[in-house]
Amino acid sequence: MASKPPSVEIEVDNRVVRVSNPDRVYFPDSAALPGGATKLDLVEYYLAVGPGIVNALFERPCMLHRFPKGLADKKVHQKRLPAGAPDWVETVQLYFPRWGRTADELCVTELGSVIWAVQMSTVEFHPWNSRRADTEKPDEWRIDLDPGDDCDYPTVQRVAHVVHEVLDELGATGFPKTSGGKGMHVYVRIHPEHGFKDVRRGALAFAREVERRTDDVTTAWWRKDRDPRKLFVDYNQNARDHTIAAAYSVRGLPDARVSAPIRWDEVDDADPRDFTITTMPARFAELGDLHADIDAQVFDFRPLLEWADRDEAEGAETPEEPGPGD
Repeated sequence: MASKPPSVEIEVDNRVVRVSNPDRVYFPDSAALPGGATKLDLVEYYLAVGPGIVNALFERPCMLHRFPKGLADKKVHQKRLPAGAPDWVETVQLYFPRWGRTADELCVTELGSVIWAVQMSTVEFHPWNSRRADTEKPDEWRIDLDPGDDCDYPTVQRVAHVVHEVLDELGATGFPKTSGGKGMHVYVRIHPEHGFKDVRRGALAFAREVERRTDDVTTAWWRKDRDPRKLFVDYNQNARDHTIAAAYSVRGLPDARVSAPIRWDEVDDADPRDFTITTMPARFAELGDLHADIDAQVFDFRPLLEWADRDEAEGAETPEEPGPGD
């Protein structure tokens, strides 16, 4: 009879999480770890950045990107909490009009919930930009700098400085991070007073202002209408049920890259490939959570809605809000 695969017990604050298959290789190209990074390496990474990942996910509905057999097998996008969760893992119920159904999504309130999700093969955490107190009112405006197929990373860096300039003029504090892929994200905390459609309208008005200031940017929604050499400021990431990887979330890439918070003065030198599950723990130990103060820097979003009204009065159209996956 085959022996049962090994497991380890991880103590997280006052919780104990049993991690099965700890030696399963998830990231074969993780150069710092001979043989590649394992499931247990992933657990240890999230423990090392615990306050940061909890802060990024706290009380937000969260979609999970799971790799039950590691990156070599298919990815599962999971809205509903996986079966078998302990009773202390919290959820929030969401309604999805497109399907006429509800789903109870993970709602992180403690680090144990993150580690349990990793035990369930979660690699990436994709939270909503609203919280469970009112899931229909975002408190986070997301600026997604998404380079086209022929757009290089120096273009992303140049546009990030333009974004910073416009935010400063607005009196808004932006918190940048690498996407973990080819782009960059900037988050701004806002008062949860506006619905998704209004936040998206304001995000589009901001994107258009950035577009006016640099030839590197496009705001054309349909990919066929975009110059692949340009960067798309993806305002649609503020639409309902559109999510992107959280700060400190690992990405499903072979080198175990992380979506890493950075300082504005690091934009020109920060290489997304440098932030991995093997390098981030030391950085976090030295710098702490660079997004720790985001809740204290709340921006009044109304000026962007005035920009949107102005643009529409001048004939600019606001494209119809896309559904997930559009």
